[in-house]
Amino acid sequence: MIKQSIDKTKQQLIIENDELRSQLVEAEEALNAIRTGAVDAIVVSDTKGDQIYTISSSETPYRTFIEEMTEGAVTITKEGVIVYCNNRFAELVQEPIERVTGSCFKKFIAKQDKLKFNKLLAKKNHIKKHRLIISLTNSIFLQLSFHQLPPYLSSDVYILIATDISELKKKENELLRLNRLLKQRFDQIRDLRVDLINAKIESDGAKNKLEITNKKLLKEIEKHKQALVESNQKRSKKKTQ
Repeated sequence: MIKQSIDKTKQQLIIENDELRSQLVEAEEALNAIRTGAVDAIVVSDTKGDQIYTISSSETPYRTFIEEMTEGAVTITKEGVIVYCNNRFAELVQEPIERVTGSCFKKFIAKQDKLKFNKLLAKKNHIKKHRLIISLTNSIFLQLSFHQLPPYLSSDVYILIATDISELKKKENELLRLNRLLKQRFDQIRDLRVDLINAKIESDGAKNKLEITNKKLLKEIEKHKQALVESNQKRSKKKTQ
């Protein structure tokens, strides 16, 4: 009995030792994952239940930067579905962020610009870096910079950086308006110049005609004068006879 009890205790110790070794391996693996940044959170079980603890890693500053940046940041699938956006993009489209995530990007694009956005998405894996200017349904103009994620991350997801260029677009439109106005003025001045040239040509033509007419009249007057002189001379001769 004593031997059996000793053997049983020995067996229990072996089992407990194996369990402890297994727990030690798991702990070492967890520590190694934390050190290498393979995880950003851990779950700890205690009397209160499972507790989640987030781990500060090198990714945290980048996430903070994306959330606080002045440009909109969007991650979309090749079908155009938004899987992530930062607060700035939600502000640009004037929608709550929870309504933006999971929606189709094209719903925010103005009708006249949807076709060129569709053509770009149709290129699929040919998109690496590309810029596209679109207008939104709320009249905001965006410059979109497309970036494809590396294959080892995801080949079917694109990152879009959206920059609000509405003010630049307003200035561009104002310059175009002024350019059209200047062109109109130029055309008016050109037409006026043509009219003046035509008027001068007509005036010169009329002047030439008048000069020719005047010369003819002068000749006629000279003829009449000569005829009058000759007539007077003949009368004088008759009187003297």
